[in-house]
Amino acid sequence: MFIDRKDAAQRLATALEKYRDKNAVVLGIPRGGAVTAYYVASHLNAEFSLLVARKLGHPNNPEYGVGAIAEDGTIHLNPTALYEVAEEDIESEAATQKKEIRRRIQLLRNGEPLPDLKNRVVILVDDGIATGATMFAAIKMCRNQGAGKIVVGAPIAGLKMAARLKDEVDEVVILEVSEYFHAVSQAYLSFGQVSDEEALALLERWKQEKLQGRRPSAAPQIIDEP
Repeated sequence: MFIDRKDAAQRLATALEKYRDKNAVVLGIPRGGAVTAYYVASHLNAEFSLLVARKLGHPNNPEYGVGAIAEDGTIHLNPTALYEVAEEDIESEAATQKKEIRRRIQLLRNGEPLPDLKNRVVILVDDGIATGATMFAAIKMCRNQGAGKIVVGAPIAGLKMAARLKDEVDEVVILEVSEYFHAVSQAYLSFGQVSDEEALALLERWKQEKLQGRRPSAAPQIIDEP
């Protein structure tokens, strides 16, 4: 059990110690993953940014995801997606989410591109992995961008999800693999929402610390409401 995202992130960072000072790129999946990724990047003295991916909702039930799309247009579909949803409906939903991704890149990264991933160790980080759709889309995108090694890091995921991820990337580091996984929040005492403003503040703080020529020492306070 983790106290909050900061506690989980610091433990995850320790588990990823071998990547310290290796010029790795840590990419958080916003918004919750922004907090986790910040502390991981800080500890590893790695480059830090936010990779935007969006769930593709079912046309009759938007809360039910049939897949996800990453910011470069890479799409990951659940194995049964094309049996459940017409291809044109998926294309329509993808077009909608592309617009939202552009908006969120502007909001969360001030429109700036991701760091160059080619031939580098890329560590994809979230505060937990449930359905995994956005993470799988992010993995495909990093592979398309020529990442040298792809690592997935998270405080918690289900047993089956952890096994699936191991088939997709070079390394998976998950602190708590639960056979009885219900939700990411089950691993946290405090698991409040992370706002866009907080996610942006983390990225801006990292930039300021980098310009000053020192590692980030402390992130802006993120308050997790019970």
